[in-house]
Amino acid sequence: MKDNIVKNKSFDFAVRIVKLYQYLCVDKKEYVLSKQLLRSGTSVGAMIREAEHAESKQDFIHKLAIAQKEANEVVYWLELLEATDYLSTKEFDNINRDAIEILKLITSILKTTKGQCKS
Repeated sequence: MKDNIVKNKSFDFAVRIVKLYQYLCVDKKEYVLSKQLLRSGTSVGAMIREAEHAESKQDFIHKLAIAQKEANEVVYWLELLEATDYLSTKEFDNINRDAIEILKLITSILKTTKGQCKS
């Protein structure tokens, strides 16, 4: 059985998001922005998992589109956390790179799937 790269990467990313949330709460005493990041960052993988068992191609596209929106939201929260000095540039760059990679993977899958639906 072939590895599902986006599924694996989104799960690993969710683990990093949970750990970042814990760090922000314990070390930085930041609770509001970090909660938003936790919600959107863990939602990406959850929606990818839901898409795995979609009822139709359109349902698959819909669920992946939600994952795409959540991934984009993660990038926003990360940018905001860096701009407000809750994350250093090094911390930001590291996790943001992963967020952008997942966003690109999801976008590519969506484009391919939508193209197949038009055929």
